Formats: sequence, structure tokens, C-alpha cells
Amino acid sequence: MKNTFILPVLTIGFLIWVLATLAFRFAGQFFFITDSLPILTSLYVVVIPALVLISVLTFKKFKLSGFENIVAGVLLVLPGMVLDTFIIQFFEHIFPNMAPNSATTFGSWLMWAYSIVLLTSIVVGMRKNS
Repeated sequence: MKNTFILPVLTIGFLIWVLATLAFRFAGQFFFITDSLPILTSLYVVVIPALVLISVLTFKKFKLSGFENIVAGVLLVLPGMVLDTFIIQFFEHIFPNMAPNSATTFGSWLMWAYSIVLLTSIVVGMRKNS
């Protein structure tokens, strides 16, 4: 397994986390509307193709194969998972623009998003191994 992709993929994961966090910090109140079931459902659905696309494009950019795709999936989500631990804990201070009761849904949505990336990496990685 080549390891030349490790730092760049970690960097991509970190940059995605920064951009997403800034989007929620400055505009989350306009699109992360937790008291509307249709909007909330669409947030869970829309993230699927977006993150599958980002994951697959990352795997292709670095010409990864098999197990490397799974490693890359972990590397993509690792920065965000570590940093979002603190984001969720201090939700009200970091996102004063969003309702404090949105923290639980935000945490759930993050777990969903990270799961999508990890599942994508497993499916792509296993498919390329066979």
C-alpha cells in the first residue's frame, strides 16, 4: 500500500470540515431547520449523493485501489469526527445562530454523514478487491 495519499486525504477531510463548520456557523439557521420534517428529511437525503461523490472523486484522484479506499474513507472523516466532538459539546457557543435544541439533531446528522463516507469507502474498497 502506498502512503503518499495519507496527508493529502487528511487535509481534504479537514478542509471539508472547516467549510461545513463555517457554513453552519454563518448560515445554519437558514438551512438546518429541525422543526420541519420535510426539510430535515431532505437534509439527511441530500447528503448521501454529495458525500458519495466527494468520496469517490477523492479515491479516483489518488488512484486508490482496494483497501486504500477504506483507509482513505477513514482519513476523510477522522479530522471532522475528532473536532466535532468539541463542536457538539460547545454547540451553543460555536453556533449562537442556531437554536440550542438543534444540537442533538446536528450530532445525529453528523453521525449519518460520517457513516455515508465510511460505507462508501467500504463498498468501493471491497468491490475493487473482488
